[in-house]
Amino acid sequence: MFKIKTYNKISKTGLTVFDDKYTIGDEVENADGAIVRSASLHETEFPASLKAIARAGAGTNNIPIERCSENGIVVFNTPGANANAVKELVIAGMLISSRRVISGIEWAKTLKGNGEEVGKMVEKGKGAFVGPEIKGKTVGIVGLGAIGVMVANAANHLGMKVFGYDPYLSVKSAWNLTHNAVHINDINEIFEKCDYISLHVPLTANTKNLINAESIAKMKNGVRILNFARAALVDDEALKAALESGKVASYVTDFPTDEVLGVDGVIAIPHLGASTPESEDNCAVMAAKELIDYIENGNIVNSVNLPEITMPRSGEHRICVIHKNIPNMLTAITKIVADDNVNIENLLNKSRGDYAYTMLDIGTADTDMVANEIAEIEGVIKVRVI
Repeated sequence: MFKIKTYNKISKTGLTVFDDKYTIGDEVENADGAIVRSASLHETEFPASLKAIARAGAGTNNIPIERCSENGIVVFNTPGANANAVKELVIAGMLISSRRVISGIEWAKTLKGNGEEVGKMVEKGKGAFVGPEIKGKTVGIVGLGAIGVMVANAANHLGMKVFGYDPYLSVKSAWNLTHNAVHINDINEIFEKCDYISLHVPLTANTKNLINAESIAKMKNGVRILNFARAALVDDEALKAALESGKVASYVTDFPTDEVLGVDGVIAIPHLGASTPESEDNCAVMAAKELIDYIENGNIVNSVNLPEITMPRSGEHRICVIHKNIPNMLTAITKIVADDNVNIENLLNKSRGDYAYTMLDIGTADTDMVANEIAEIEGVIKVRVI
């Protein structure tokens, strides 16, 4: 039996992926795995039994990644599971940033009580809410992951000219991206050429305040900026100054901050990007499958702190080793197996940054003895026998 702890209300559709080998709930103790959505785990004390955490969503800022890595806890996310939901809201953001629909709706409410005069008042006042169409305009997509590619493709279908910037563009994303998109190698071209700029990059030291006074100065007058990624990608003070001067016509964000709430030209959405029942189901299902595959087979798919590695089962036993990415580690592990006169049926080793992962399928052996000896190697963090 395995135990899965939930830190938020998780979609029932996702939880049904677990079979009767699993006990699931928010009161579970000594869990083997955990599923979380938005709850912060930075102050959470993890049990020694915890093998993996799956974030039912893309961002993992609420999880102490480095602490998990140091303790041999694999952290998963669910890239692409909520991509369509976010894409739809980004497209809505483009439209409402242009057509002043929200302002118009709020104004129309003030006409209540004017009886038959309402129609005339609407026709007289609607000019204050005129805005351009998006067809034929240029949009710059910064970050071409699952969401960015979907936004690019949708914008292309709506008749926009698409520019995309992503120095880490994956082969998978490249295959899925519309051939009409222009791949830009210098982000400054996005700033200079685009009527709309949509951000789809993770928040890192390099991307914090990506939109700042300097980058805004390079943009077209009247540019519209959409931020459905993370609040800190945009320097709020620089943005407010640009809105006041008219350099930026509109800022749509799914991550409101106190600094931008109520500012003219800001459309603040209360983090609704992935808030659809379909998205929650998709994320929970993917998270559950990731945990199951790792707990039962040792395979790692969509981890944010360890390498992606999967291997078909071929031996009687499987030994999985999380260790530091240092020289001679693989030699030390295989030497122990050889010295114990155990045959290695298959082996796979991959690294990611400071950490690495080794999977060994072996024949008949005293697996506890082998695992204990491997655990004594300097630099080994966690050993599991499956």
